[in-house]
Amino acid sequence: MPILERCPINWIPAVTRAQCQETPSLLKRASTDKLREVFQKYASIQKDGEQYMTSEDFVRKFLGLFTEAAFNDESVRLLAGIADTSKDGLISFSEFQAFEGLLCAPDALYRTAFQLFDRQGNGNVSYADFADVVQKTELHSKIPFSLDGTFIKRYFGEKKQRLINYAEFTQLLHDFHEEHAMEAFRSKDPAGTGFISPLDFQDIIVKVKRHLLTADVKDNLVAVTEGHRVSFPYFIAFTSLLNNMELIKQIYLYATKGSRTETVTKNELLYAAQTMSQITPLEIDILFQLTGAVNQPGRIDYSDLSNIAPEHYTKHITHRLAEIKAVDSPSDRSALIQVLEATYRFTLASFAGATGATVVYPIDLVKTRMQNQRTGSMIGEVAYRNSWDCFKKVIRHEGVLGLYRGLLPQLMGVAPEKAIKLTVNDFVRDKFTDKRSNIPVWGEVIAGGCGGAAQVIFTNPLEIVKIRLQVAGEIAGGSKISALSVVRELGFFGLYKGAKACLLRDVNFSAIYFPTYAHIKGAFADKDGYNSPVSLLAAGAIAGIPAAALVTPADVIKTRLQVAARQGQTTYTGLWDATKKIMAEEGPRAFWKGTAARVCRSSPQFGVTLFTYELLQRLFYVDFGGNQPKGSQSAKLAVPLDNTLGTAQPRVDHIGGYNAAVPLLAGIESKFGLYLPRFGRGAAATGTTIGSGTSS
Repeated sequence: MPILERCPINWIPAVTRAQCQETPSLLKRASTDKLREVFQKYASIQKDGEQYMTSEDFVRKFLGLFTEAAFNDESVRLLAGIADTSKDGLISFSEFQAFEGLLCAPDALYRTAFQLFDRQGNGNVSYADFADVVQKTELHSKIPFSLDGTFIKRYFGEKKQRLINYAEFTQLLHDFHEEHAMEAFRSKDPAGTGFISPLDFQDIIVKVKRHLLTADVKDNLVAVTEGHRVSFPYFIAFTSLLNNMELIKQIYLYATKGSRTETVTKNELLYAAQTMSQITPLEIDILFQLTGAVNQPGRIDYSDLSNIAPEHYTKHITHRLAEIKAVDSPSDRSALIQVLEATYRFTLASFAGATGATVVYPIDLVKTRMQNQRTGSMIGEVAYRNSWDCFKKVIRHEGVLGLYRGLLPQLMGVAPEKAIKLTVNDFVRDKFTDKRSNIPVWGEVIAGGCGGAAQVIFTNPLEIVKIRLQVAGEIAGGSKISALSVVRELGFFGLYKGAKACLLRDVNFSAIYFPTYAHIKGAFADKDGYNSPVSLLAAGAIAGIPAAALVTPADVIKTRLQVAARQGQTTYTGLWDATKKIMAEEGPRAFWKGTAARVCRSSPQFGVTLFTYELLQRLFYVDFGGNQPKGSQSAKLAVPLDNTLGTAQPRVDHIGGYNAAVPLLAGIESKFGLYLPRFGRGAAATGTTIGSGTSS
């Protein structure tokens, strides 16, 4: 027997975005001196030789919330009461410091909510406390909850005189919204038929489960019912699904063995869900109704689940030094915006490339000298026994600065080189990336190859100048040469000597490196898909090992073609000629000369480069409406309906635990649905939330 009178149509929400916030348990306490300095800056009351904050000092001035002229003073007092444990209307420094410590606790969200309801400050919540706060919420004003019903009496006793401690309160808060939803269903079904209309279904879900909705889910609540009546089992399953989306994500990851891009069918997800008794087949049916119509009917991936589940406060964030929103939505991406995006990436990649090159340049110099060392019978005794011997002799004969010979032209070239490589790779990846933010492996390989090919046009001249400067110090008493003299000697076309070998090396390197980096980075991400800076550095370094090692033969050939042959050394006329002569005179092992040095140079260099590049995108965040690097805090998920806290950022004075104060107050809304009115009586009350510091 069908739950709905007719099976609802399918739809899929588009991606909406919201800023991720930091997990409070990751925060470190601020020092007493710094906290006192901040406290004294905002405290406006002097009493008995002590300073105090008022409710407005704490909420409006310090936290930066409810800054509208028509703010709701009762909501401000309620929020200030969370820190005001003495409940005297003033916040002392000891209370200010104690709340900062609470914000660093692993269960800070529940403890903050508990102190909101603990109106007497005695460590318990009475019926009067609970009713007082609930009656001030927007939900109660729209769908009144029976505070004399059996649910309340089960927690507070028949006479409602029992006190609830913290542990019991957490369960009460968890159960409250489920009971509110069922009570709302009963109010819409006075005849007890077990069915409600689609519009009543929409009304209840939007009001009671507002904190669990995205705008796209809300807009399709009627469509998903196909206009037919909704049964009570379907209603309960729908609300349960919204509550259990994080569990659904874990089931999906279990089914895909940790992959976030693999798609699964309904049967595959049902099979994985057998171990989770909380998830019913009806909930899985509803999930596929919500996600299965547009991209791949009957299949979902992790991005589908992320687009349904609103983002909560418990996410990682890298504190941003700048944040700009270039477009309101992806549909606003014009040709100019895409050019600006490419310029932005190019600039950050230039800094990243210069950083990576400077860190590993001594290794690069050793690698070049080892690869240029000839072992044929006509050359005589070799100068260096191995890479370490080369490193020591450079320092002994040329000094420490000898390790950085040729660095300046390298930096002049590596900045645009890495910028071109990374920008072109990102650009081509964007073209192969679908609406789910997934890209096939062949698309990753092509994107990497295009990045490698694009860089050769610019970098080959700089590469040949760098190499000739690096080997110049090998000749004792030889005349000093400069970058300008090398350019004059070679001429324009001479600067592209070895370009074919350079293409052979760089195209293959990038085609191997970038897909490997993307997959290793995904493997190193945490359960929420977030990559810590350390995991970015490790992924970049590890991906460089196979990429650098496998293209060493092309690098040896390129080096031989670009270095000026000395008297008695073999000369080469081209790529194939160099390959044949090296094989004939030195054997196949010659093609792998300097492999260790190349890996030791390329692996950390690209690790540092990609680490710096992605970290710069996090620190200087610009939303161009396109794809953001996966694993960063800016890889944003869907935002709860009417939540405007994405624009409410912690301030400079929010130190220690107070970095999480604004996100935690947002969490009281987004996790528990406890929306307090923002505006005073008689003022417009649309789009109200606890935490926004800007008017809607």
